[in-house]
Amino acid sequence: MKDAIRSRRSIRKFSDQVVPDNLVDEILDAGRWAPSGLNNQPWRFAVIRDAGLKGEISGLTAYGSIVRSANVIIAVFFDTSSGYDRTKDLQAIGACIENMLLCIHEQGLGGVWLGEILKSGSEMKALLGAPDTYEFMAAIALGYSKGWPPRAPARKPLSELVFFRK
Repeated sequence: MKDAIRSRRSIRKFSDQVVPDNLVDEILDAGRWAPSGLNNQPWRFAVIRDAGLKGEISGLTAYGSIVRSANVIIAVFFDTSSGYDRTKDLQAIGACIENMLLCIHEQGLGGVWLGEILKSGSEMKALLGAPDTYEFMAAIALGYSKGWPPRAPARKPLSELVFFRK
């Protein structure tokens, strides 16, 4: 697990090789196994493969080329009607997304968590026909990587991150 955590990278360039549906389902399944408060599982997903729809979505973000080149986009939503504590629910959705990213990596695929697109949350909801109770949280672009993965980014030493031990 440590190796997977340390070797996973944000992949932003994809080949045009098709990701099979069974692998997409494994990714979604990994997400649903994330911990959530009271096991409320507040995440909901939209799976986008359609080139025309990806084209529309690409216009909602500065990272449109990533969206267009990805074989699959998974839009992640928070179903507010299933929530009980917003902070815990959002943390659970973050864990869900990380589970999916690790599963993507394990399958030999590349993926990236797109956050800048959040500024277009209402447009994403409208494009995907999401219910009023759904709040857009992130988009994950994924596919087979084109080229070598980037080098590991520098990490701050623990001495800068841990502020208390007793």
